[in-house]
Amino acid sequence: QVQLVESGGGVVQAGGSLRLSCSASGRTFSNYAMGWFRQAPGSEREFVAGITWSASTTYYADSVKGRFTISRDNAKNTVYLQMNSLKPEDTAVYSCAATTLITPATMTDRYDYWGQGTQVTVSS
Repeated sequence: QVQLVESGGGVVQAGGSLRLSCSASGRTFSNYAMGWFRQAPGSEREFVAGITWSASTTYYADSVKGRFTISRDNAKNTVYLQMNSLKPEDTAVYSCAATTLITPATMTDRYDYWGQGTQVTVSS
């Protein structure tokens, strides 16, 4: 079992920045590729960013490429999502997830563990 807890959400004005953290406990964190997903009201959960266990490769949705950066610190069992130049359309609940796949997938059913999510609200 892996337990994931997100933090760092909040309310920010358009153009601002937030840094989300996802802390893991339980099984060896470095065994898992990690992903960040988000879900806006009335919408399906969508892939935002992913990172391999070694942090050698990162992946981004087109909608956040160039604005968001995913990173991880295996010594601290934590994965981060730095979000810059935020837009109102980035408003959603953001969740982190862990997968045993080598490459973080964009599909939610490829992930084994999920956090409870943290709310991000971007005001215009």
